[in-house]
Amino acid sequence: MARSKTPHLTEGELRLMNVLWQNGPATVSQVVDALPDKPPVAYNTVLTLLRILENKGFVRHTKQSRAFVYEPIVGSKEASTNAIRHLVTRFFGGSTGQLVLKLLDERQIDTAELKRIKKKINESE
Repeated sequence: MARSKTPHLTEGELRLMNVLWQNGPATVSQVVDALPDKPPVAYNTVLTLLRILENKGFVRHTKQSRAFVYEPIVGSKEASTNAIRHLVTRFFGGSTGQLVLKLLDERQIDTAELKRIKKKINESE
């Protein structure tokens, strides 16, 4: 069964978006060169993923001489906010509180981070 299209970033798409967010507009070759060597990613795979990202509305391209230059049109903060909203809706019935409780149950939180969380809670009350 074929995977359904998702408006959210897959792991491979996120790798490419991270390159574009960090380095700015780039050609396919520049994206390939900026990716970590492990696992290696072929030029055609990067090209296909960039086209998918363009169809999803995450990037756009312009033509500069003979090469297409891809640039992000969705920022990393917006993408992470959308991903968290999707996660909360899909797994926690829309309850942000349930997500926070699950995270607190599952992970050890250092003292500094816990203070920041408490401060945020106090500010929102």
